Amino acid sequence: MGRIIFHIDVNSAFLSWTAADRLKQGETLDLREIPSAIAGDDSSRRGIILAKSTPAKAYGITTGEPTVFARRKCPTLVCVPPDFPLYSRCSEAMFRLLSTYSDRIEQFSIDEGFLEYTGMEALFGTPLAAAQKIKKQIWEELGFTVNIGISSNKLLAKMAGELEKPNKIITLFPEEIEEKLWPLPVEELFMVGRQTAPKLRKMGISTIGELAKYPVPLLEHEFKSFGQTLHQYANGIENSVVASAEETHEIKSISNSTTISHDVTNRTEAHKILLALSETIGLRLRCSHLSTLEIAVTIKTADFHIYSHQKQLLNAIDCTNAIYETARSVFDGAWKGEPIRLLGIRAGKLCHEDWIQLSFTDTDRTKERKADAAMDVLRLKYGKDTIRRSTFAGSQEKAYEGGKLKINNKIF
Repeated sequence: MGRIIFHIDVNSAFLSWTAADRLKQGETLDLREIPSAIAGDDSSRRGIILAKSTPAKAYGITTGEPTVFARRKCPTLVCVPPDFPLYSRCSEAMFRLLSTYSDRIEQFSIDEGFLEYTGMEALFGTPLAAAQKIKKQIWEELGFTVNIGISSNKLLAKMAGELEKPNKIITLFPEEIEEKLWPLPVEELFMVGRQTAPKLRKMGISTIGELAKYPVPLLEHEFKSFGQTLHQYANGIENSVVASAEETHEIKSISNSTTISHDVTNRTEAHKILLALSETIGLRLRCSHLSTLEIAVTIKTADFHIYSHQKQLLNAIDCTNAIYETARSVFDGAWKGEPIRLLGIRAGKLCHEDWIQLSFTDTDRTKERKADAAMDVLRLKYGKDTIRRSTFAGSQEKAYEGGKLKINNKIF
């Protein structure tokens, strides 16, 4: 037998984790059995559906839609606010459990990952038997259900897990591709997104099977090198390894974003939001002993159009002011003047903090980095509001902080 890969995906993760936790606390009503959803706060314009129950799905409620629209479809919809610390604990518990079945576990997102099962049959039985054990153990010990896809590579294992939900174990080996994969709409193929699918349909490609048989030169003419990838994926060809747990813990980027309570049309206010986000990015970089060689800014407009621009840096930075000045420059070059609903900053191409070096063409940030270090010590010891920039005096900067992170038992 060749490679055997499992893809494990939690069914309606946020909702399932919340429901399981409430049942453990003594509640008798299972959110998964009624029309319910995990949704953000309407008053702060974070009111979108993050996860939904199967009964809610029957009303046509979709992930990502505004909560107010979902309530129109189902006036009795029970909405519960998200609890991200709980989700982190549930995710960690699941991956700890999975690690008892293999030493190669790759976390793909908070609620899904890959498990290399090759060579483990002598310990846990056939792939189907092991998948049954995993699914049963997760349910009995952690209280939620998962889908498990089984195949010979990561792509097909992930696609298998999407074929039927919830609480299923499904195989999709190369010999099953023609029957199970090819009849599906082309949009369901991994990596075929909202921009790619319409182009494929204009080319007369409506199913994955049609894409698999389409001439590669014509795909490359339309999609460049991505055309070859599309052809390979449609034919189930993918050879990446399942990374070890240590490899998957490597931080690839640090980002932060905030949905703003009102449409921002003023450049000065946008800059203040970027500064608040830069403070969190800088703190996270320094606490991780990292610096960045790339700053990207994401803008979501009031009509939900999203675009982003980025800038590559010659020398790595971790200083808050340097991050902010770069982000501000990127924003000024990208913003088209539309009302802004969300702003985000991402620090990419991370490297160790020792890579920071002074160039004759760069501003000397030595004093600023010392000031950052002093403020970090105070905030980590006494809380983030211990010391504040005068820029934020009397403003609503707390609304601009974006996502939170726990460092030394403090939330940032």
